[in-house]
Order: sequence, then C-alpha cells, then structure tokens
Amino acid sequence: MWTFTDSVAEYARHAEPYLLKDPVANTVPLTVLANLKAGVAHGADGPYFGWWTEEGEVRGAVFRTPPFPLGLSVMPDHALPPLVEALADRELPSVSGPRALVDRLAAARGFDRLRPERLYGLGTLVEPAGVPGSGRVAADDDLALVTLWATSFSTESGTDVGIDLSQLMAKRLARGDMVVWETDGEPVAMAGVSPAVGGVCRIGPVYTPPSARRRGYGSAVTAFASRHALAHRCEHLVLFTDLANPTSNKIYQSIGFRPVADYANAGHTR
Repeated sequence: MWTFTDSVAEYARHAEPYLLKDPVANTVPLTVLANLKAGVAHGADGPYFGWWTEEGEVRGAVFRTPPFPLGLSVMPDHALPPLVEALADRELPSVSGPRALVDRLAAARGFDRLRPERLYGLGTLVEPAGVPGSGRVAADDDLALVTLWATSFSTESGTDVGIDLSQLMAKRLARGDMVVWETDGEPVAMAGVSPAVGGVCRIGPVYTPPSARRRGYGSAVTAFASRHALAHRCEHLVLFTDLANPTSNKIYQSIGFRPVADYANAGHTR
C-alpha cells in the first residue's frame, strides 16, 4: 500500500529507517531528506512524499520537490504498478532512480527521453599523478564562480530545471560542501561533497570549464574532495556518472571508483 504526505517529518518517521538499511543505493533520497530537514533544500514548492508498506514494513519510498524529478528509492518490482496508479492524476515531468524501476515508470507515463547513469563507490583512492596545482575548501568569496560553474554543469548535463542556484550554493559554501582545484592561484575545477547520511557522502557536481579540460583537473579535484570527505565527513563515498560520457566514467574509475548499480533519469523531451 502506498501512503502519501506533504509532511517532511511524517515522511522521515516512516521512510528514513528503511532508506538507511542501504545508504549507498538510497544516497539520493537520504541526501534530499537530510537537506529538507536542515532547511537547505531548494525548489521544494509543493513537495510530496510517499512510502510503500507491505506486511507491516516500509519497503520503498518516493519523493518529489518540484520542479525536480520524482525520486525513487530501491523498492520491490511489484510496488511499481500501484505507484503508477497512485500518481496517475499528478503532474510528473520526469523521474529518477534505479534503472529498472525508471524504465517501467517511463513506459507507463510515455516518457521519450532517457539518460542512463551509473552509481560508483570508492574502493581504494588512487591519487592522480602529475597534475599541477592544489585543492582547497571553497570560501564565501567563491560564490559567484561556483554558482556560474554549477549552472553550467546543470546546462551541460541536461539537469537544468530553470532555477537560480545562487542561494543553494551559498548554503553549500557555508556548510563547507564545495572544494576547488587551483593552479597559479586560479580555480580551474570544482567538486561538491554532500553531508554524510548513514556514513555515506556523495561527490557532485564535478565541473571543469571547457578552457581547462583535458589536463587532469577533474581527476585531481575529485580525488581531493574524496580525501577531504573521508578525513572529515564519512566512511564511504559514492558518485553518479552519465553513461553517455565515457570520459568521466574512465576518470572516476582511474582514481578508484567502482560500479555499484545502474540508474536513470527519464522524462518528456523539452
């Protein structure tokens, strides 16, 4: 049975214990929930949340903080048909989550755009060799730059939902989430690190402007962000890649990230 609410507290009470049983696979639902509870979420205009219960136990969860996609946790396959029925009258421009679940929901809603993704987990960190520069935690003075780069990342990755990211980036800077890689005192790449939930942090976004690409800065800033997170935030690290971008997949594997599972984002072509 699916139950829905617009209360973050009620959703957390029912769904969070289930999500924490697998904090790696459920990294996105857990991070979104943590940000909502901390008042750091953005774009949450008319949010709703749901959880799937069978035999008296929660075994699945969904969330939507418009204008962002509907997010799916790990859940049993047989929870999908009732979910499709429960959402039949709701506006749903896109969905994100485990690949098999997204494929089925996308077919039911007639989505014609699919972006396959892969979740990676860090094994043993391998420091990239021969990359000039050094990393540091981004400061308030970096707000304009990280906002510009975050916006560029959203546009290039196809995840732009048309919102101003400056407030979000200001909050992430205040929390120490963002790091930059510098050469000769100039930032050339950035990476974000989510708060730890269930001992897991997620790296993202990672962005190098076009003028500084193909020099190893993306690898260097990701490795620095990973080292910083493991030292100060969490026990395990994950990140997502766009499977259509072979360069990023190769880069992350070269510094020690290993495939965990396939995910996807689907929606209507704009």
